[in-house]
Amino acid sequence: MNTASTPSHRVSGSCLCGAVTLSLPLASYQVAACHCRMCRVWGGGPLFAVEPAGPIELEGEDAITIFASSEWAERAFCRHCGTHLFYRLKDGQHYEIPAGLIDQGQDWHFDHQIFIDQKPAWYHFGNQTQDMTGQEVFDAFGGDD
Repeated sequence: MNTASTPSHRVSGSCLCGAVTLSLPLASYQVAACHCRMCRVWGGGPLFAVEPAGPIELEGEDAITIFASSEWAERAFCRHCGTHLFYRLKDGQHYEIPAGLIDQGQDWHFDHQIFIDQKPAWYHFGNQTQDMTGQEVFDAFGGDD
């Protein structure tokens, strides 16, 4: 566990144009990378994300566009500047927020990688992380591939 983590603290961020702001609680500064094809197409590389420890607060919701990227999840972006805002399960109970969106100099800890079996061979991270294949992710969270 990251020694920089605290029971819960709020962080905030905004899109490039400032039309959308968000605030969320974090239990730690742990960051995960997702290597699934959808995340790589969405952002041009793996998605580095943090998981909120509770509900997120959004301002500027009229500027948010939601894209249903699969049967179980959706992705949001600012309709003005295109900034990626979140990935969430359609039931609304699980969000992943791009770490760069809220990076304010926190002591981030790159903790785990998912869909490691879909990671292209042309890049590699040297960090020691917990790695899960796509099937292990679906088994752990009850989704279908």
